[in-house]
Amino acid sequence: MKASTMTLKFTKMQGAGNDFVVIDSYTAPLQLTTAQIQHIANRYFGVGCDQLLMVEKTNTPNVDFRYRIFNADGGEVQQCGNGARCFVRFVVDKGLTDKSTINVETASGIITLTLEDNGEVTVNMGPPNFNPQALPFLADKQQLQYPLTLDKTTLPISAVSMGNPHAVVVVEDVNIAPVHELGPQIESHQQFPQHVNAGFMQVVNPHEINLRVFERGSGETLACGTGACAAVVSGMQLNLLQSPVLVNTRGGQLQISWDGASSSVMMTGPATIVFEGEIAL
Repeated sequence: MKASTMTLKFTKMQGAGNDFVVIDSYTAPLQLTTAQIQHIANRYFGVGCDQLLMVEKTNTPNVDFRYRIFNADGGEVQQCGNGARCFVRFVVDKGLTDKSTINVETASGIITLTLEDNGEVTVNMGPPNFNPQALPFLADKQQLQYPLTLDKTTLPISAVSMGNPHAVVVVEDVNIAPVHELGPQIESHQQFPQHVNAGFMQVVNPHEINLRVFERGSGETLACGTGACAAVVSGMQLNLLQSPVLVNTRGGQLQISWDGASSSVMMTGPATIVFEGEIAL
């Protein structure tokens, strides 16, 4: 007996090269299986994306939408900064809202997104959390940096949650940093029981960095919004950076500002629709 199929409409989007398949589950609610998400994300047999984003209704007062994020491996995650920018571009362009500033419910809390007049999007990412338990990260006490023992080396890392967990390593040159060797080791390190995103940061000057991020469940991506925020706040904690900071990723540039302490991290960058389509599942 032949398995039944359904045709799913989608929008392919990218923010600084971090690419997404966006699904409207607001107008017509639906659920996707892990296997279906993996198929959509597959760059050879599906559409191809770093993450799949679901636009849903919310029951939370004074909140406009619910936003769910799935990595290419089908696992659901709490936050995605570049995806958040694409989210607001999507709901405005699709006529799901007439607001330029919206409040969105995510698995890690409420975020505020603003579509600027120039087409870029500013995201209030909320305050960073340096408490190891927030990531979670197994450590005796909170520190600016922690020694992380890998297969052949021990690296000093910063650990911070931006709604999802990040480990940040300072390197001399991101172009020759062993991202594909060390990234998987950091991502699946036993001190990160739920795995972690690994950021490799090169400080150009106090207001500019180069960044590569090996994302959990997706591998290296061309850009990572929460990774950019995590790198900047970690660099500021180490007195290497001063707000605002221009973050150069392989896919484009992001502007990050943070006033320190418990203030919110603000991220501004592009969000672009690449194409629309349908896929049979």
